[in-house]
Amino acid sequence: MSERGALRARLDLLAREVAKFGAVGAFGLVVNIAVSNLIWRTTDIPVVRAGLMGTVVAILFNYVGFRYWTYRERDKSGRTRELTLFLLFSAVGALIETGVLYAATYGFGWNSPVQSNVFKILGIGIATLFRFWSYRTWVFKALPAKEAVLDTDRFLEQRRPAGEVAPGPVRH
Repeated sequence: MSERGALRARLDLLAREVAKFGAVGAFGLVVNIAVSNLIWRTTDIPVVRAGLMGTVVAILFNYVGFRYWTYRERDKSGRTRELTLFLLFSAVGALIETGVLYAATYGFGWNSPVQSNVFKILGIGIATLFRFWSYRTWVFKALPAKEAVLDTDRFLEQRRPAGEVAPGPVRH
């Protein structure tokens, strides 16, 4: 496969991953906003606390979507590690998201229902960029691809000086 073909294949895989991540995230957004608004409208719980509650429900929803759909082919060997990292990075994302809502509500006094929803969505957008990077990098790790191993072998063959023989497999 040419370098251009390999790059195109990698970009196609990334585009599919982003689309799946976005689809799960879109459903999570609906869950997050629905739960937050339900709490805002039916209880006396403060805006930021209710927003955080919506975030927690969405995080649980998203884990199921990411593990069993977006990243279903990724390494499943360390579920405890995976869930721990997912919750850790989700908590950082929740801090980002809630921080934006907190600043709007208590820093600027913008706490009408429309303003709360706008800043909730803005916080989710910023936190989503962090979550995408952290989940794909640290939580749902890719398994080594056979193509990557073959491409590396071909690359090494091209770089070997003429007449040099490739080392054989090590046997014990």
